[in-house]
Amino acid sequence: MRAGNEQPVIPVVVACITIILAAGVLSIFLHKTRGRAAVPAIIGASALCLFVYVLVHFKSVAIDSTMELFPWSMPSGALLVGIDSLTGFFLLPLFLLTAASAFYGPRYLEGHDAGRFHWFYFSLLAAGMTGVLIARNAVFFLLAWEIMSLSSFLLVISDGKKPKALRAGWIYFVTAHIGTAFIFALFFSLSATAGPLSPGSLDFGAWHCGRLGAAGASLIFLLALVGFGLKAGFIPFHVWLPLAHPEAPSHVSALMSGIMIKMGIYGILRILSMLQPVQAWWGVLLIGLGALSAILGVLFAISQHDLKRLLAYHSVENIGIILLGIGIAVLGSACGMPQLALLGMAGALLHVANHALFKSLLFLGAGAVIRQTGTGDLNRLGGLIRTMPVTAVLFLGGSIAICGLPFFNGFMSELLIYSGAIDGTLHPTTTGLAVSCLAAVLSLALTGGLAAACFTKVFGMVFLGEPREPRPARSEVPSPMLGAMAILACACLFIGLAAVLVMPGVVQVALPFAGFSGKAFGPPLISLAGKVTLALGCILAGTLVCAFIVRIIRPRAKPRKTVTWDCGYIKPAPSMQYTASSFAAPITGYFARLLGGTELKPEDELFPPASRSFHSSVNDWYLTAVYSPAARRLDRAFSLLRWFQNGKSGLYVAYIAITLCAVIIWKFFL
Repeated sequence: MRAGNEQPVIPVVVACITIILAAGVLSIFLHKTRGRAAVPAIIGASALCLFVYVLVHFKSVAIDSTMELFPWSMPSGALLVGIDSLTGFFLLPLFLLTAASAFYGPRYLEGHDAGRFHWFYFSLLAAGMTGVLIARNAVFFLLAWEIMSLSSFLLVISDGKKPKALRAGWIYFVTAHIGTAFIFALFFSLSATAGPLSPGSLDFGAWHCGRLGAAGASLIFLLALVGFGLKAGFIPFHVWLPLAHPEAPSHVSALMSGIMIKMGIYGILRILSMLQPVQAWWGVLLIGLGALSAILGVLFAISQHDLKRLLAYHSVENIGIILLGIGIAVLGSACGMPQLALLGMAGALLHVANHALFKSLLFLGAGAVIRQTGTGDLNRLGGLIRTMPVTAVLFLGGSIAICGLPFFNGFMSELLIYSGAIDGTLHPTTTGLAVSCLAAVLSLALTGGLAAACFTKVFGMVFLGEPREPRPARSEVPSPMLGAMAILACACLFIGLAAVLVMPGVVQVALPFAGFSGKAFGPPLISLAGKVTLALGCILAGTLVCAFIVRIIRPRAKPRKTVTWDCGYIKPAPSMQYTASSFAAPITGYFARLLGGTELKPEDELFPPASRSFHSSVNDWYLTAVYSPAARRLDRAFSLLRWFQNGKSGLYVAYIAITLCAVIIWKFFL
């Protein structure tokens, strides 16, 4: 092993990947034994140990520490791995969520035949994502990327008896590999910038992007945006996400939504770190895509009736918020405003970690509801706070966090993005900067309000009121599931109340994107986080003290039981409550043209009618009006080439021979 600027954390990362894979292989043999639950515990424990180790050594990680795994004879060089501040930042939520999901999964899967390879695929997914983060060679990166994509695809279709799961899985599979094709083009374009000492090298460190020029750098940026954007799932590359996440087991959905889609964000940030200096129009494009994803994502979410599908659309929304922060940072860097760049990038990075925590918490909470009731349909739930009080409280914490409200982590990251956008609006260097930052402020404000309305609907429909069908949960979920959710909820609350403790690490990662002059704004940003933390702490302490005083002074009156106002009905039925559709209707009505909603009503054949029903639905018109027609046209076009595949092996051998001859002629004569 050849070491560069080696850090002791790298061998530990590699060793823990090996442990995770070994535990996954072991799970295949323990599938039909009672000890199979120990395997995911091993996976989670090893991942948690790595998380703690990386956390302890986070400050000692060099700007670029690399080592060679082993040399190989291919022209692309050796398998290089490395750790820098950006990699270390993404490793923290990855291993925390892996541990939480692994401890949650066994009890969630009780009574379900997930297949003997389920935990093996789960291990591959964790190992693949780790490989993506530590890779410092394009071949190793693509290998890890493919492992991540294939393992997540196999987890999505784990219930192969459901046609919806198979359809969602194949759409995800095709989308993922279209993105991989763009990443191939991206890396081969970057390999052309390698120096004369290593021409065509696929090692990240050998690339010199300064040779690209403005047009070449823009092409690289667009390739990265499409290739990694198809994994991140922002609009218009989001169509696989609301299909695949609801079909996967809930602990897999938590891992996919919490951290797997962030691999797309990591890829964009990794390429941006190479393409210095950045161009201003990149930031405008990122802000535009972020605003579109945030607003349409939350609008599509609020109109959904399925709990996990609703949460999947909120992933689209939050990826849009992250893009807003990155776009503000790129604009600030291009316009010579390091404070703006630092605020935007710090907000985006903190929101990456925050979204990983609260979205995983919400998916695990949704899985708990589905496990106990057998459904995720909002119109068939209700009143679960009586039988699942702990799940209700934990889900409420995740709901507050995702809405960006105080005391939880989503508030601080959105505050940083707001601060950057407002600063760019009030102190612009160009008109384009002011307009773009103003658009970011408005889209963030609209998104926050719609998100609060959406989760008011979700919590009310699921946990409050009366059961809408006679299928209430009889008991709380098992303690391992509650423990996994509680860890994530505590992390959300900790970052919300003690953001000043995590901001130094966030600033360390964000500083390279703000440039050398951005170092002067690091301490004021940490000071801002300290002031916000102090203010929130004072407000919370004051509220608790006032509540305690009121409870002591106020006389304890015996509650009087009486009927509620029943609007003239003697005995209200559960079906007379608000439904998810009726709650969202006033909001979706304002955005009907954007949503493309449809309403279906049966015709009245009798008067009065024998029965009456109403159904409303909102389709994702990107899938129905854009991608589906395009796929049908491609299918018709490629069907014209079916004569090329006639089943004769001799002709296939001829194709191979002709291809080899063409390659030889191109190599030696052209």
